[in-house]
Amino acid sequence: MNILQLCNKLPYPPKDGGAIAVLNLTKEFAAKGHKVTLLAMNTNKHYYNCDELPQKIKSIAEIYCVNIDTSLNPLDAFLCLLKNKSYNMARFISIPYENKLIELLQKNKYDIIQLEGLSLASYIKIIRQYSSAKIALRAHNVEYKIWKGNAKHAKRFKKVYLTILTKQLKAFEIAQFNKYDCVISITKEDAEDYKKLGCKLPIHICPASFDQNEIKNTINPSSNIPSLFFIGALDWLPNIEGLKWFLHQVWNDIHTKFPNVEFHIAGRNMPEEIKKTNFKNVLIHGEVANAYDFMNKYSIMLVPLFAGSGMRIKIVEGMALKKAIISTTLGAEGIDYTGDKNIMIANTEKEFIAKITECVNNPELVKMIGKNASDFSHHYFSASATANDLIGFYQNTFSLK
Repeated sequence: MNILQLCNKLPYPPKDGGAIAVLNLTKEFAAKGHKVTLLAMNTNKHYYNCDELPQKIKSIAEIYCVNIDTSLNPLDAFLCLLKNKSYNMARFISIPYENKLIELLQKNKYDIIQLEGLSLASYIKIIRQYSSAKIALRAHNVEYKIWKGNAKHAKRFKKVYLTILTKQLKAFEIAQFNKYDCVISITKEDAEDYKKLGCKLPIHICPASFDQNEIKNTINPSSNIPSLFFIGALDWLPNIEGLKWFLHQVWNDIHTKFPNVEFHIAGRNMPEEIKKTNFKNVLIHGEVANAYDFMNKYSIMLVPLFAGSGMRIKIVEGMALKKAIISTTLGAEGIDYTGDKNIMIANTEKEFIAKITECVNNPELVKMIGKNASDFSHHYFSASATANDLIGFYQNTFSLK
């Protein structure tokens, strides 16, 4: 097959769940003999000098970058509000990107055009005009649910504004569903949501995955027990809000019970309020050079997430790395886990304190859950297996070779 992936950011370096999810599939498509082209927006928020892409990345696909500015603009946001249009999506409409897309569509015949997220849906009209390729939305999340969760935890004017954004985004999301040829969902929960929202297209569930070639050489069973850590993109509001909740509502009780236990925090684009936190035994690492090296140093991974949808790839990677993970139910969504066997679930202050206490007091429990998690993750979430299933879905659904 000849596959074109459209991305709202360059999936390199793979330092967040979205980038990892895109790049893993790109690598697997290429490894299985398919031709891949990747057209990425190079935004100011996630800017990378594309001339510096490593040769090993350039070798897997034809990669094109288009610089666009997606910075928040108060005037544009206000105008979208007046016009009842989704500003979340309007920020990703770019004439230079559209022109490059047209150029590629005119020069090449694609079998599949995979939109990596809802923000690429604005280009469907152009694709239909210049190509007969099948269009797949790879929906990394049910987008409006993220903003609904953000609105729920906001206050005053921000709550009102985010509630309006949520309604606009939901309307946009629903309006696009049946413009695609199929939907690729990250989780079965998201797939059910799409159906309830009116999606009548073929839906394939393709979970987040990890690259076994990267993980298998980094597993370190001798992590420092007990030690707690958090790692995630800290320019994503649900991560910020969940981490702040944990620090303010849970950490003081943990530190009082276990004054020698440390909590290590890593993440890109960390807000100043987290950088400058002065909680005792909380160590701020900022953006780390290698996420796996960071994760290998500590034993208990915390995922205090209360908004969002889709699947957290950092949980999948943490499981593969033999971590004992304590997550909210929402954080572990999309993972067919067994509670207290390969992951631990906590949704309240008391539950987080209780699960952390179990782990600190019982290092053998931490090791057992970590081993079970690794076995489970390697069986269900390897990039090769998920890519094989997706390729088979495309070929069988659309009679492609």
